[in-house]
Amino acid sequence: MSIFAIGDLHLSLGADKPMDVFPGWEGYLPRLEANWRRLVTDGDTVVLAGDTSWAMHLRDTAADFAFLQNLPGQKWLLKGNHDYWWTTTAKMEAWLAAQGFDTLHILHNNCCTVGDIALCGTRGWPFDEPAATAQQNAKLMAREAGRLRASLQAAGDAQQKWVFLHYPPVFPGGGSDAAPLLEVLHEYGVGRCWYGHLHGKSIPYAVQGPHDGIDYRLISADALRFCPCRLT
Repeated sequence: MSIFAIGDLHLSLGADKPMDVFPGWEGYLPRLEANWRRLVTDGDTVVLAGDTSWAMHLRDTAADFAFLQNLPGQKWLLKGNHDYWWTTTAKMEAWLAAQGFDTLHILHNNCCTVGDIALCGTRGWPFDEPAATAQQNAKLMAREAGRLRASLQAAGDAQQKWVFLHYPPVFPGGGSDAAPLLEVLHEYGVGRCWYGHLHGKSIPYAVQGPHDGIDYRLISADALRFCPCRLT
């Protein structure tokens, strides 16, 4: 059983917002499917690090989630900043069950254990978000740090705790890093962290590799050339 990860699929099979209009995304869906089927088996686990579907409401995700359901592996979904369809865990799990999407699961205030590895995560928050006041940003960042803590607590005494975020917790040069999230990562001894959100011209500037004792990797779909990244 292998573990894979990829973020920012931005599926729009049920919405009129194709990503193919952006440079590098032309014909990305067939490429994604071909790469996925070549690498992932039914016994594998895939973490989707947010921005999975452009749907505005949960009921509108049906076509996108049917696409994912038909791909190999068990998929665990994080919330991204464009996942407007996201609602409560209970409602999402009930809807997934009602639709027969039994390979899709929600990663939110919980964890997924694969062998001796606990897969944990939350959305995170952009510490430099200009649309909100500093006080609002601090409140939202603290909330995400609490969710990350809950996810790591759910991991119990797992030998390894891996973390997945949508927003990057670190930026080049430091100074503006998401301190509340980093404090939780270090508190729980997390050694590996994957994140998405960054696209296009931002990709070369992403923090990748060891940084203050944690190994960071960018897993947005275009950064991975639409190929799920094998972690084990």
